[in-house]
Amino acid sequence: MLQNPVIYRKGTSQRYQTPRLLKRNTETAMIRIYNTLTKTKEEFQPVRQGKVGMYLCGPTVYKPSHIGHMVGPVIFDTIKRYLTYCGYDVTFVINITDVDDKLIAESNLRKIPMSDVAEEMTADYMRNLDAMGVLENINHFPKATEYMPHIIEFTQSLIDKGIAYASDGDVYFDVTKFRDYGKLSHRSLEQMLGEGGLTAEQKRSPCDFALWKAAKPGEPAWDSPWGKGRPGWHIECSVMSGCLLGETFDIHGGGLDLVFPHHENEIAQSEARYDKPMAKYWMHNGLMQASNEVGKVGGRNTHEAQSGDFESQEAGKISKSKGAGAFREMLKRFAPENIRFFLLSSHYRRPIDFSEERIRQVGTGLETFYRFFKRYARITGENFHDIPPAAVRKEGDLISSGGDPLLQQAAELRAKYLETMDDDFNTGGAVGILFDLLRLLNKFADEQKLEENAETLQISTLKQGAGILRELSATLGMFLKPPQTVSGNEELVQKLMGLLVELRLAARKSKDFATADKIRNDLATLGITLEDRPGGTEWSMK
Repeated sequence: MLQNPVIYRKGTSQRYQTPRLLKRNTETAMIRIYNTLTKTKEEFQPVRQGKVGMYLCGPTVYKPSHIGHMVGPVIFDTIKRYLTYCGYDVTFVINITDVDDKLIAESNLRKIPMSDVAEEMTADYMRNLDAMGVLENINHFPKATEYMPHIIEFTQSLIDKGIAYASDGDVYFDVTKFRDYGKLSHRSLEQMLGEGGLTAEQKRSPCDFALWKAAKPGEPAWDSPWGKGRPGWHIECSVMSGCLLGETFDIHGGGLDLVFPHHENEIAQSEARYDKPMAKYWMHNGLMQASNEVGKVGGRNTHEAQSGDFESQEAGKISKSKGAGAFREMLKRFAPENIRFFLLSSHYRRPIDFSEERIRQVGTGLETFYRFFKRYARITGENFHDIPPAAVRKEGDLISSGGDPLLQQAAELRAKYLETMDDDFNTGGAVGILFDLLRLLNKFADEQKLEENAETLQISTLKQGAGILRELSATLGMFLKPPQTVSGNEELVQKLMGLLVELRLAARKSKDFATADKIRNDLATLGITLEDRPGGTEWSMK
């Protein structure tokens, strides 16, 4: 949380120029990012060498979080992890909108103060981020209500420059005074619609948008030069991102639905004030949509979302208004790592087809990794999760194959993985390569019969190969801890499965193969797989 926000300095009336590009640090990767602003992939070169400022638009906290609220945080958490791995020092900010029309309506409905609603729903959001392994990776969670003096000062500066105007207690941004309005959404002024409604008569143009709104009777309000009121939605993000990351920062992220009007308006008001670009790279993730389709996990279905498909994605978008269920309830049915793997199994710019069946199928793919972790423990006597992953990319580059065929192939897959992630953070393609690496390690264990009679050199080779799997998966925030379960009766399940395994073993010893097969087959119909190995029978659950 910001303790002493920096007060904005006054802007100038001069037109801005794009900041001079810094030379790329040779110790970092050549990463390319798709920039919504230019509709092209561009080489990533931060504003300050070695430093990255990243801002993601967070939720309006009036209802419990649903799975759609986890998409952006998981994606941009992964982007931060990868950039950090590539040698950058990343500051990650997610804002909290804690004053808004929807919050006021919920406050009135529940007959409790708006601040109580916001506090309750913010706590719910934080708990969910923590479950998804995102919370600890976020540097700042600024709240709009904490920045009122800076919002007022920002608004007044735009009035002073003749770019905004007061009207009956409201303040509007005059879009005709910003000649680049529409450059992010690639729309002309004639194509855009303003807020209109009851305030249309107070505007100079229907496209003008509110920077400050006069308070209605009984609404939460703050004193301002224009009377009691509260900020518009867009200006909150301009102020908080500027205070924490500077007048120009590196990456501004959000869902595709925020391109217009939210991000378009952020650009207009920020760049009109400072006469310089607000953010260098605008990244937008695809929207989560309800779907009955089930795709293959670990395949190559990782094509990027086509430009101009916003309307179709918006039509099917999961949202509170469409009855999306509380995320905390989903966590009772699915482990957080299962959900994270689901969210990262496609390219971030693609729409995400959501169904619980799809999450279950992703969980089936995830189980193949968990089975390998058990196998690794049987062979080496060590825990896969105790392998220290390479913290930065150049450490992994130093690993030598020593001419070993397995490690040469693993190194080739590592290079392919990094190339895939360097190309606009293609996590879907990266996940497919992790499956390839997993198959390679399992094949080596099979061919060398490591569970029966492993030699020291062979075990060392497997450990090095597993170390590459650990390194790469960590950049996705995957397999950082042993698998979690969602059942409160884990101990009971373990005991019952142990009993069934013993009964099946006894049946096989007495040559009652019909009973042994029935136990295996019936468990399979319940999603439980038995694997007979030299050291005993292992079971896993889909």
